[in-house]
Amino acid sequence: MIARASLDKGGRIGLIAGSGRLPHLFAQAASSRGLSVIAVAHQGETDPSLSAQVDALWWVRLGQIDRIVRIFREGKVNVAVMAGGVSRLRALTGFQPDLGALRVLLRLRTFGDDALLRAIASYLEEAGIQILAPTDFLSEIFAPSGHLAGPELDPGQRRDVEVGMRVAELLGKADVGQTVVVKKGQVLALEAIEGTDETVRRGARLGGAGAIVIKLSKPGQDQRFDLPTVGANTVAVMRECGANVLAVEAGKTILLDAAALFGQADRDHITLLGVVLSASSLGHRQR
Repeated sequence: MIARASLDKGGRIGLIAGSGRLPHLFAQAASSRGLSVIAVAHQGETDPSLSAQVDALWWVRLGQIDRIVRIFREGKVNVAVMAGGVSRLRALTGFQPDLGALRVLLRLRTFGDDALLRAIASYLEEAGIQILAPTDFLSEIFAPSGHLAGPELDPGQRRDVEVGMRVAELLGKADVGQTVVVKKGQVLALEAIEGTDETVRRGARLGGAGAIVIKLSKPGQDQRFDLPTVGANTVAVMRECGANVLAVEAGKTILLDAAALFGQADRDHITLLGVVLSASSLGHRQR
């Protein structure tokens, strides 16, 4: 807690960066608070242009956990966040574990995403680096509840969203994935190692146009990492495949560049919803 409090007075914060826009958004938010951002970027994942938005950037390979510890210690960083994704396929093929990674792996009973990330965070905290949630700095990017963009749902689409929510919750309990594709009550695809975009494409190949995509956080999701995230690329993939509804969990899903996302969804006639698990909230437009 001392490290977290010290950020209010300025200082340094570490960024363990993966792919996508989230590392950029975090770096901008932290810098706007007067913090110096010391970033560790993953080869083959992180956008090199991140270097223009941080005070220092170091490159590592997937699995070089002790190298991350050394970089932060040398940079006098004792608080950090994890932001951005890492391809699960690249993690399998390009993983180059150092001694720290091997120590983390030996602690695991299961190899699900959340279990692995919790173990990494625990190892870093034992090394004196407190891990915070990037959304501590970006709370405004969470999806609100209700109808956010696109046409209103018809009764059949509402039923499909409810089916998908139930299945996605079970998928998350198994720590496998966050995305489910449904059409006319039939589950077309469940997210596994391929990630959201390929899950949507696979479901559309099986069910054709009109598929419904549901993306939820996992039950007991650690808010510090791997929160469900959608952006303009998600909508572009849905347009490519003919999928026409995207339901995400309100308050727990990150919307990247929300205004642009809503505008693109409206133009592409793709419905975007923020749903609440406890109440299946499929209400009216909240913009």
